[in-house]
Amino acid sequence: MVTELAQGGFFQGMHKGMTLTASGLVLLFVLFTGLGSDTAGSVFGATRAWIESTFSGYYLVTVMLLLVVCAFIVFSRYGSIRLGPDDSRPEFSNFAWFAMLFSAGIGIGILFFGVAEPIFYLDDTGAFGYPNNPHADMAGATAIGYERAIDALRVTVFHWGLHGWAIYVIVGMSLAYFAYRKGLPLALRSALYPFIGERIFGPIGHLFDILGVLGCVFGVATSLGLGVSQMAVGLERLMGIDPGLNTQLMLITGISIISILSAVTGVHGGIRLISEMNIWVSLVVVGVFLIGGPTLWLIMAFGETLLDYAINVIPMGLWYADEEGATAWQQGWTIFYWGWWLAWAPFVGLFIARISKGRTLREFVLGVLLVPTLIIFVWLIIFGGNAMYQELYATSGPGSAGIIELVNAWNLPSALFATADNIVGGGTFGWLLSAMMVFLLMSWFVTSSDSGTLVLTTILSLGDSEPPRRFRVFWGVVIGLVAAVLLVAGGLNALQTALIAAALPLSVVVLVMTAGVLLSLFRETLDARRKRR
Repeated sequence: MVTELAQGGFFQGMHKGMTLTASGLVLLFVLFTGLGSDTAGSVFGATRAWIESTFSGYYLVTVMLLLVVCAFIVFSRYGSIRLGPDDSRPEFSNFAWFAMLFSAGIGIGILFFGVAEPIFYLDDTGAFGYPNNPHADMAGATAIGYERAIDALRVTVFHWGLHGWAIYVIVGMSLAYFAYRKGLPLALRSALYPFIGERIFGPIGHLFDILGVLGCVFGVATSLGLGVSQMAVGLERLMGIDPGLNTQLMLITGISIISILSAVTGVHGGIRLISEMNIWVSLVVVGVFLIGGPTLWLIMAFGETLLDYAINVIPMGLWYADEEGATAWQQGWTIFYWGWWLAWAPFVGLFIARISKGRTLREFVLGVLLVPTLIIFVWLIIFGGNAMYQELYATSGPGSAGIIELVNAWNLPSALFATADNIVGGGTFGWLLSAMMVFLLMSWFVTSSDSGTLVLTTILSLGDSEPPRRFRVFWGVVIGLVAAVLLVAGGLNALQTALIAAALPLSVVVLVMTAGVLLSLFRETLDARRKRR
């Protein structure tokens, strides 16, 4: 294997050329997006709109294909192959593995949208200029009621379920297979090995890896910058702190410091501990929502939604809208979500690969595909179900509880906290529940940020599982600064749009990785047969 890592000096242990190139590109992108936020927003917005209108069918087919590949791996003889030598075994317990999968992969998103998305699909006013839920409309549930609530939950779990996690599975499996079974770097370039061999250590490999680094930086920085406003609202409720720009910048600073400390201690230290702590606090919050809410109703809704999803998951994945309103909805929601999953795939996939050495392909696919999905289903149905129950049985009639109004105003933090208030009321217990939710907002950002820092330094060190600590600190600071600068300059929304637009080339990368790992598995099996003969 060719190595181009610096053997001495400040860049020792890192690929100097890629590190400098990635740093320069980040600087140029921030300057363009931050200082020319209006221009950047227009350019990225036009690009995203063109991609969503032109490639909607391509996105739908691509994501469905990845799900089919996952099923093929599980039911084929390749499922018994290990991510490492045949005698290797997992380095993390199942609980620690699942906790890190969940926290790095999706945790913060379902806290933001756990109430807002189901409520949006329950609404029937078309407040955003297109139908709230075409799937419910096609099923005949056009008015706010129980049937529309189940359809709303079905669409929500569809966007957060098997299709999205299939993307993470393919990327993570490919990276882990080539790194731990074939001895190649834990980096995106390794997926190209079946096609170009040792040339992965040349310019083409560098390009693949730099794309992954930029995805990590901008993906985490976008979430951090957009999310501190949610945390600031929570702190205002708890302590009366002004949720303005100064508070948000202080939150970015604090989270960045904690994330850097966590990343420096590595996967076995801070990342694992914070991820496990997230799970325990989440269990308490979910338990309060389940026991304090309409428990029997939620259990019934869970069963019906799960059955409804199982029956409709394939048709929903292949449905292509051909009417103006339905098309606008599909592009604004389903295609947006597939783009967001694809944009995050290099970052999350590499982190999943980093923590999955020693597992069989079948164990890996089933674990990554099913366990987080089931946890997400429980979370979304309990949170979203509580909010919808409050709207369905509001004193002044269905849809009058006020949560729909908050969602239509896109005030997502208030919608979440309003749902909690209706369960536990005010007082000490309500304050404690709000505090736990604010803690989860912060801790999930920490796990995303520290995971992203570890991933991009791993890429820039050509797969070193313990990259130089000074560069973990450096990139942790960079992510925080990017978020802070764009927050002040007003460029975060433009960056978010750019990230979705970047999903198109990244989808090609994912397809190449899929073909690469399948080709390598076929060759490995053929070689094994020849040796036996």
